[in-house]
Amino acid sequence: MNKSPEGDLYLRNDIAEHWAGQEPFAAAFAIKGEVFRQLEQRQTQAFTLSDKRYFIKCHQGATWKEILKNLLQLRLPVVSARNEFLAIQHLQQLGIKVPLVAAYGRRGWWPSQLQSFLVTEDVGPHVSLEDYCRPWQQQPPTFAHKQRLLSQIASTARTMHRSGLCHRDFYLCHLLLRESDGALIVIDLHRALIKKNLSARWCIKDLAGLYFSAMECGLSKRDLLRFVRSYGQHELRHELQSNANFWRQVQRRAVVLYQKHSS
Repeated sequence: MNKSPEGDLYLRNDIAEHWAGQEPFAAAFAIKGEVFRQLEQRQTQAFTLSDKRYFIKCHQGATWKEILKNLLQLRLPVVSARNEFLAIQHLQQLGIKVPLVAAYGRRGWWPSQLQSFLVTEDVGPHVSLEDYCRPWQQQPPTFAHKQRLLSQIASTARTMHRSGLCHRDFYLCHLLLRESDGALIVIDLHRALIKKNLSARWCIKDLAGLYFSAMECGLSKRDLLRFVRSYGQHELRHELQSNANFWRQVQRRAVVLYQKHSS
């Protein structure tokens, strides 16, 4: 990645070839594709180059009003694509599947004036776990398949948290199952937080979000306990005794989220 006083820039060869002779930020912000999400300061689009599909997120910084609103709510404001770029690199080093970065750029200093973009490869045909697990209440999967998937999710969450990364939007809809190889892919990392010593409250936030999003999937109490054992990597009795308060907080926060979204 090239660094300058103005900011950061990384262009993979395929993107660099397509944008040859163009100013990268102008090329990125000029893309007109299929809009997936449109917010005041951020847009996500899908586009195609040479029959290859990509996604691009363009950030126009954040207004001071939005920054102050987030700070007053004790939330970390997201002002550029840098968070997601760093989080993707971090998880790749851990062996966790994420969309591959094809281009990234950030320039400017003041949060309200920052410009940034992130281009990632399409992961290929897939289904989100939210959609994949929705029929389970009426059409339960096999025991072996369910436990294998729960173990895979628990391993991803454990590895992520022990490395110091909190997703901050860790819901089933942000976990994809790729059809070609069954890989579990973590997406939408734009709010991710990476800390040298990640406190328990961030892990609780992630796990509560995950549990909340799985509450209508027909999971049994035994399924949940198997997840707890797999995440903690201890015998279940030891995990529930040693970390009882941790798991109570996960459950409490998940129930609050569920009640809030059900009302």
